[in-house]
Amino acid sequence: LAGVGKLGVAISSDVAKATKDSDIIIDFTLPEVTMALLPHCIENQCRPVIGTTGFDDEQKNIIKQTSEQVAVLLAPNMSVGVNLTLKLLDIAARVLGDDVDIEIMEAHHRHKVDAPSGTALRMGEVVADALGRDLKTCAVYGREGRTGERDRETIGFATVRAGDIVGDHTVLFAAEGERVEITHKASSRMTFAFGAMRASNWLVKEPTGLFDMQDVLGL
Repeated sequence: LAGVGKLGVAISSDVAKATKDSDIIIDFTLPEVTMALLPHCIENQCRPVIGTTGFDDEQKNIIKQTSEQVAVLLAPNMSVGVNLTLKLLDIAARVLGDDVDIEIMEAHHRHKVDAPSGTALRMGEVVADALGRDLKTCAVYGREGRTGERDRETIGFATVRAGDIVGDHTVLFAAEGERVEITHKASSRMTFAFGAMRASNWLVKEPTGLFDMQDVLGL
């Protein structure tokens, strides 16, 4: 399937059969696929490690309900570096407060179907929470025309889709006379795989609950 020869990995269209004896399912798919997977996880007490993004509020609620019956890890990015970055963003937002303009810029490969990325949105949530704001009401997704003066209470997002970019994220805190930029750049998707394995080894010990990579890393 991958065009690189035999890998010794079983490929099946029957999820229930393929994972009936599994303790963990690692899910990097699409929201509708994840939703179809959750009842199987409950029935077989198979803990899902979910890296899928693009869930709406109803789907997030279903994931939360699932976690009451089996442990679930939900993280838009499994990279250890990204999750350390989230901690740094929380600290920066609390220190810099309301005296800065905040912009989140992300770039991914041309095949990515959702925008902004789940990681960028999570970064926005972390910053907004630290400042006591609601991202749903303060986010600005792109600007065009006569926008007027910038509202400092807003958090801006800018998206690039081009080439084979694995994933770049920068959060800009801009004040009068200085600015702070916190950046993470992924050069290989292996970092996401390593993070997912680390999350799996941690989650298998939990009976129920909804967790993220911050829990895994003790941040």
